[in-house]
Amino acid sequence: MKKITRILLLIIILVLLFVVIKVGRDKRIERRSNQIATQNNIPIQIEKENATEVATFNNKTTANSSTNTTNQLVDGYLKPGDYRFTLMHDDIERYYLLHIPSLYNDQPTSVILALHGGMGSAEGIAQNYDLVEKSDKEGFVVAFSNGASRFPSGKRATWNAGDCCGYAVTSKSDDVGFIKKVAEDIRKKINVEKMFATGMSNGGMMVYRLACEIPEDFTAIAAVAGTDNYYDCKTKKPISVMHIHSEKDKHVLFKGGCGPNCIIRSETEHTSVADTISKWVKSNRCNKKVERIFENENAYCDLYKNCNNDTLVKLCVTKDGGHSWPGLKISSENRFEKNVSSQAISATDEIWKFFKSR
Repeated sequence: MKKITRILLLIIILVLLFVVIKVGRDKRIERRSNQIATQNNIPIQIEKENATEVATFNNKTTANSSTNTTNQLVDGYLKPGDYRFTLMHDDIERYYLLHIPSLYNDQPTSVILALHGGMGSAEGIAQNYDLVEKSDKEGFVVAFSNGASRFPSGKRATWNAGDCCGYAVTSKSDDVGFIKKVAEDIRKKINVEKMFATGMSNGGMMVYRLACEIPEDFTAIAAVAGTDNYYDCKTKKPISVMHIHSEKDKHVLFKGGCGPNCIIRSETEHTSVADTISKWVKSNRCNKKVERIFENENAYCDLYKNCNNDTLVKLCVTKDGGHSWPGLKISSENRFEKNVSSQAISATDEIWKFFKSR
């Protein structure tokens, strides 16, 4: 009897220890989120059914509204601000964030759809990757979709990019269908001229799948630190492609494979950067002669031109930085993207420059 009692006490102690560790970690993450939110001062207007919730990332207040967006519409389109929209897809409630800069005036405008990395979230990429700041400066609209998550909060989400990653793949999440629905929803709310897609890591892999399956929805894509791992690609039309990667990436290896920082049980032997670029040069029927258009001590960019439908394929490589988004001054909250970012180029600036040229 005493032995059973000791075992029960040990189990209780272990459970309490686990709870204490988890609560402490969650509080650290929350504090970091609050710091970033305060620095960036990004408010969000959250919309769900007949209630509108006005919030910031670190403080929430609620305001009731009798309608969804009626009071936010100007000539049928949303006015500048920050919004959170929920959509039902495959009987699952999912969401995306939308940032409309003050420069937006209902004229046809570009929209960038940004996808977070594996185990990330829409809030994480909105806070950490300078896309909101670039949107405010340049006038394009930016949306942040959230991947598939086993958690009600939507955190630690992944994308079903084919062979990667995690819960999205094992649950066979229809992320292409969800993103297509997001794109359609945005077009109802914004006067869209062109729509682009970009992503980090697993999000970068996902934009390659979008280019394969729904290229009609996007003018161009740009992937950072995530190669093309979708092997059932039946390209419907040419689409401009940009890829940014570090030679020092120890997660998605530059030369292919799952690196020492990779979780092989939920990932794959990632395609190499060279094979990814070769695939899209061939798919777009570009001239195989490459032009070096930029080079400095720690980075270079190559361009493939004369492709079908005036598309382009562009590759930018950093020699430092690891598995990260080049140009960032702060570390990502995502534990898989903690490498110090290369400062040789700004991924955000290079991506917008590429999209703007399309």
